[in-house]
Parts: sequence; C-alpha cells; structure tokens
Amino acid sequence: MTIVVEPTGFATELRRWRTLRHRSQLELAIAADTTQRHLSFLEQGRSRPGRAMVIRLAETLGLTLRERNALLLSAGYAPAFAESGLEAPRLEPVRAALRGILDGHLPYPAAVVTRHGVLVDANAAFALFTEGCAAELLRPPVNVRRLALHPEGMARRVLNLPEWGRHVTEALRNRLRVSPDPEQAELLAELESYLPPAEPRPDYLGFAVPLRLRAASGVELSLITTLTTFATATDVSLAELHLEAFLPADETTAAHLREQVRQSGGT
Repeated sequence: MTIVVEPTGFATELRRWRTLRHRSQLELAIAADTTQRHLSFLEQGRSRPGRAMVIRLAETLGLTLRERNALLLSAGYAPAFAESGLEAPRLEPVRAALRGILDGHLPYPAAVVTRHGVLVDANAAFALFTEGCAAELLRPPVNVRRLALHPEGMARRVLNLPEWGRHVTEALRNRLRVSPDPEQAELLAELESYLPPAEPRPDYLGFAVPLRLRAASGVELSLITTLTTFATATDVSLAELHLEAFLPADETTAAHLREQVRQSGGT
C-alpha cells in the first residue's frame, strides 16, 4: 500500500520557485545532483528533504539569502544566514568601508540603497538629485525610486523622463519576475502612474538610457548609472544592499560636478 503524505509548505514553495525559474523537474534534478523521482516526491510532499538538500535546491534555483532562509523554514529548518540589521555593531567595518567607497566616488554622485530602494547612505554629490524636491520626499526613510519619478521630486528636472523613467521601472519589473515581492509590486504600480505615455523612438536604447537632468543652475547634465551588488555577503542585510553610482556621460557634466563639490568644500 502506498502512503501519500499531504504536500508540505516546502513542497508548495519548491514547486513555486521551480515554476518561476522556468525549470523542468528533470533540469532542476540534474543541476541539483539528485533524481527526478526524488524531486517529484519532494514536490508532492511524499518525501522529507534533508537540510543539505534544501540548501542545494535553493542555491541551484538562484534564490536570495532571504529566500533561502524562507525555504529552509518551510522545510522545518533554522535559517542558515544571519540578518543582523544595518546598524548592528558587527557590520560597523562594512559601513565604514561603504562610506569610504561613497566618498571615493566624489565628485560624482553615489548612494547605497536597500532592496526596496530606501536610501541608506550617500555622498555629498548626491545632493544633485534632491535639488528642488518636495520636503515630504526627503523625510526618512527616503525611497530613491519614488524620489526619482515623483512629480514633486526629480522628475520635473528629468529631460528624458518617458525613456529614463521606464529604464527605472523595467529594472524593478525584471527583479520582480525572479523574486516576487508584494511591497515592490505596489511601488512599481505607483511609479508607473507617474510616467507619461511614450512610444520608443528609432534611437531608443532600451535599458542603456542615460539620465538627462537639468541642474538648478540650468545646465543640462548627462549621467550613466552603474549598479554594484554584494554577491558574496553572508548576512541578509548586507546582501540586499546595492551601490548606485553615477558617471558623467560628457565633459560638461563632469566639469559641473567637479565645481559643485569644490564649492561645497568636498574633494
């Protein structure tokens, strides 16, 4: 007689993640060094996974540290990765290193933000983006996505808002495809409501859209965005941070940024 165990939370989560990653049972089984039969039993709740198997499947599926912890919990195991909180004393060396990176990027703007786009720290040149923004958008916690596209934020100075705004929203949409998050989905809907309709022109560059921004002085600036993540972090709080750094796309922009930092007393 075959005994069928009702599917567990782990079984449901495993099927969900495999579907989101567009992997067949056979593909995932081979990649995770197990059999399709065993994987099928896990997804039906007929077998209980060992802790090592849960970790291996999570790694094979490319889950974030937070998602790996959640998968372990669904299988009845303790989380593998600590979540210290950004203000934890043990992360002080990391915070100091990040501050050094931000200051080292001067005279160009740079900021450290969370996975939800909340500003953690920024250098002096980041003030370029807060010029003329409504006070309520600058009250902590500051969401840099909202700051960028809100009509009372940067948006009124962005000269290519239809194109660059969609560069911002599409990046968020792509992250949601691989890591669904209701809070982020709500933010995406809000951001999209701020954007004017636009038809891609023949010279549209897709994700490679420089930011064209009018400075308070009236000078038109052109900036390229770079993103850095902390892929080898083993703390959830640190792994979810990323560094957004901006580079000048022309000499006019570079000269303006150098002068702004010089006037503010920076380096």
